[in-house]
Amino acid sequence: MPPDPAELLRQQGYNVTAQRLAVLRAVSGRPHLTAEDLVEVVRADIGVISRRAVYDAVGVLAGMGLLRRIQPAGSAARYEDRVGDNHHHLICRVCGRMVDVACAVGATPCLTAADDAGYEIDEAEVIYWGQCPTCRQAAEGA
Repeated sequence: MPPDPAELLRQQGYNVTAQRLAVLRAVSGRPHLTAEDLVEVVRADIGVISRRAVYDAVGVLAGMGLLRRIQPAGSAARYEDRVGDNHHHLICRVCGRMVDVACAVGATPCLTAADDAGYEIDEAEVIYWGQCPTCRQAAEGA
């Protein structure tokens, strides 16, 4: 979570609301949650809140760049507060667990477009798919 999320909201011209602050706290404590997951976490934090209010807060915060939206193929969007670096993600095909991984190092031909079509590329989004250690151990023990 940013050092003072309330001040960041004010600087960008947004109202500081309990809902927005609760969403930032929730994502900070548990990155990679879906908006539906966030509804439950925020409700546990501040009590009654509409699903719409959480979705609106997530949209505003992502638009401001305080949250990063990640949407793996076949999955609901997930949110994290680790923004400003070009990190990637590992996702377990079995349980859906997602973890951060540093940007690829060394020769990375897949991160350099063969034809950039005139774009100035400033970020690459990579998702590695596989099985997490827990699911691998469960499969080997079965």
